[in-house]
Amino acid sequence: MKSIKKTTVVCTASLLTLSLLSACAGKTDSGTGAAADPASAKPTEINIMTTFFSPEPPDANNSILKEIEKKTNTSLKVSWLSPNNYEEKMNVTLSSGDLPDLMLVLDPFVPVIRKSAQQGAFWDVTDVYKKYPKLADFPKDSWEFTKMEDGKNYGVPRVRPTEGGGFPYVRKDWLDKLGLTVPQTTDELYKVWKAFAQQDPDGNGKADTQAYAAYVAQDSMGSLGWIESAFNQTNGSWKLVNGKLVNINTLPETKEALVFLNKAYQEKLIPEDFAILKATQAKDMMKAGKAGMGSDTPEAAWEPTQELRKTNPQADLQPMVSVNGFTSKDTGFYGMYVINKKVPEAKLKKIMELLDYGASDEAWDLVSYGMKDTHYTEKDGNKVFTELGQKELVTQGAFKQILYKNDKYQRAFRNGMPNDYLERNKKVIDERSKISVPSLAVGLYSETSLTVGPELNKKIQDIKTKVIYGKEPLTAWDDFVKKLQTDADFQKMSKELNDSYQKRVGGAK
Repeated sequence: MKSIKKTTVVCTASLLTLSLLSACAGKTDSGTGAAADPASAKPTEINIMTTFFSPEPPDANNSILKEIEKKTNTSLKVSWLSPNNYEEKMNVTLSSGDLPDLMLVLDPFVPVIRKSAQQGAFWDVTDVYKKYPKLADFPKDSWEFTKMEDGKNYGVPRVRPTEGGGFPYVRKDWLDKLGLTVPQTTDELYKVWKAFAQQDPDGNGKADTQAYAAYVAQDSMGSLGWIESAFNQTNGSWKLVNGKLVNINTLPETKEALVFLNKAYQEKLIPEDFAILKATQAKDMMKAGKAGMGSDTPEAAWEPTQELRKTNPQADLQPMVSVNGFTSKDTGFYGMYVINKKVPEAKLKKIMELLDYGASDEAWDLVSYGMKDTHYTEKDGNKVFTELGQKELVTQGAFKQILYKNDKYQRAFRNGMPNDYLERNKKVIDERSKISVPSLAVGLYSETSLTVGPELNKKIQDIKTKVIYGKEPLTAWDDFVKKLQTDADFQKMSKELNDSYQKRVGGAK
């Protein structure tokens, strides 16, 4: 999901993305990079560690997984880990030194990953990926922004579109019932929130609806990050002011955002336990019809819509285009896959073939629709899912964490979505692309941020959460900002970031 801002500068915000899955040994086919192995060749076993965002992960007998293995002559042993504790499990795995062949890294610029790369834990694929047509066709920025400070790529980006990232979606049917329109500004947004919380939008005669299913992380504003962005008109934690990158936490607009959120909390428009609420729990609130707004990609908004329509056919969660005329542009990646340096070169090639196949149209259609006459039939040009298709394709949110193709509208479509919903999503993405703002700090490097950034992020978020709760007065935020601006590490980090930025734009060093 997800629009999460970090003061850490190494690669502000978005994480990379990669497409993966499948590959055979031998020569590769010019269309997909998949290999054409003799039928008698023994399947290559590949151990994968990744996460999933589906109701449940695929089991080892999932027929789509089996088909991928068959097409690529592989035996895939996948450890599917919950997104709620994936980073923790990844750190434990890295510490053990017993790495899988292929492992998802959510943020390639955290110290533990940089250190592992420097110590030779991962294969350097800087020149390798250029031999695989689909991987080489990823956006240039996907590869450039995932390089370490030595200029090398130690992983394959999980490619994602630059448009259609995490942003709020709203219960359009509730708006219609209350005579309201999709909010365009933060003032209009507040009025909508108040109506959702106080005017019984679900019509059950009870005051049991929440305005927004909000949550934060220990080191970021989580699903409240876009509100800060709307006030600051900035994507990420750094804004260009008079030619210099300035941290948004020192700007008056950030304080305005905290005032807005504190008021919302006091009037019970956001969950009382938003500070400990998890993303999955926030999504459950939307599925249960307990909240009027959530935050996610356009296609992900279909999941709670589909659930709600089982009992309320009129339920409609509409992705929003912008707030205060602002919407963010993503970097084109969301984490990356690292390859264990202990695997031999021959197996490295197999893994790269697998990832290259994963970025192909063939692989994408397989995980989107399954196999013809097994998971779907065609009628009048439309795909009609069979019972098995409906059962096994709920795991899309798992397969598509490792298997993804580069497409502008990838975040518009999800299996089972009606055509009118899909077309509306495409229009939302088109409208966002006209005004979306990129994060200027993506790909920049600051050594200081590696050491002080993580703890600083936690301190910043801690005081923000306390101000929103009302446990600390707004003056406490003012005092914190004054100390922040004079902090030696913060000043050094800011200088390093600006130096890096000037190098990138060709300015003075």
